[in-house]
Amino acid sequence: QVQLVESGGGLVQTGGSLRLSCAASGGTSGIHRMGWFRQAPGKEREFVAAIRWSNGDTYYADSVKGRFTISRDSAKNTVYLRMNRLKPEDTAVYYCAARESYYSGSYYMTTSYDRWGQGTQVTVSS
Repeated sequence: QVQLVESGGGLVQTGGSLRLSCAASGGTSGIHRMGWFRQAPGKEREFVAAIRWSNGDTYYADSVKGRFTISRDSAKNTVYLRMNRLKPEDTAVYYCAARESYYSGSYYMTTSYDRWGQGTQVTVSS
């Protein structure tokens, strides 16, 4: 089974930048997609960005398009989320997710992923 470990969260001022990392281990050869979701207090977990592992196709939520960039390093089995021009509304716990095998469903839904990391806190101060 794939295990995911996130890092890179923290406290940043409005307009600042952070880069999150998610390292995958154990049975990574079949990963179809990886993604980032976030959950703010009292809210549901929501899609942020995703990447198809084989060809690097990317997908973004409208709220982060143009500010966040998802990328991958296949040799390191690691996915990154570069977050620029951060806003207070970006404050949340960010979760890395993966789908261990081919799946044709939506990239935007939590149910399309079967492995999750423990989450990393991102706080944007105003």
